[in-house]
Amino acid sequence: MAVLVLPAATVGLPLLLARPDTDLSVRRLEALEEWTRHLSGVLDVGVGLEQAIMVNLRSTPAAIRPQVQTLVSRLTARWSTEAALRAFADDLDDATGDLVAASLVLGARRRGAGLTRVLQGLAETVADEVKMRRAVEADRAKPRTTARAVTFITLAVLGLLALNTTYIAPYGTPVGQVALVLLLGAYAGALVWMQVMTLERPTPRFLPNPDDANSDRSPSSAKDVSRATPVEVG
Repeated sequence: MAVLVLPAATVGLPLLLARPDTDLSVRRLEALEEWTRHLSGVLDVGVGLEQAIMVNLRSTPAAIRPQVQTLVSRLTARWSTEAALRAFADDLDDATGDLVAASLVLGARRRGAGLTRVLQGLAETVADEVKMRRAVEADRAKPRTTARAVTFITLAVLGLLALNTTYIAPYGTPVGQVALVLLLGAYAGALVWMQVMTLERPTPRFLPNPDDANSDRSPSSAKDVSRATPVEVG
């Protein structure tokens, strides 16, 4: 069984013990917070929403620059502001992005002076969420670190025991081979379980998909956006 187990362990253990790439979502949240804060500053000087988005492109963080560039391209191509913002939320594919986009949609509809204050408040909310996610990821990293340490110690002990032919002799029998596979399989299953438990579960989005043909025309969709954001612009 070692002929099968050793190659599988060589390939599988690095994958099971690797740290999930959760930094990307946190970096995008940080970029969204910075972009929202900068956008509120541009709006504060009295320019229109569409122009502010275009001007703000130059200071957009790299983590969300492709999505903002696409948003600017759609506005330049004379998409309606609401349709472009809904597509922007879909590109971000994040519940916090939906919250920012919904606030901008309300601002585009009402054209009130309160959008700047709303965006400033949203920036503070997103900054708090970034801190919370970093704290959660720090807690999730602890069991992964413990599992890596235990695995390395276990491999070292197994390597030393393999030199003791008397100790490993029972595992050379058919029953011993089956027992060895079951034990190693149970350990691998525990690592898979731990990996699944520490994966980030995204918050469900609330804005409808912009590909829905009725997303811009349906009165109910307008009510959904108004209900989705607890703040009012105007």
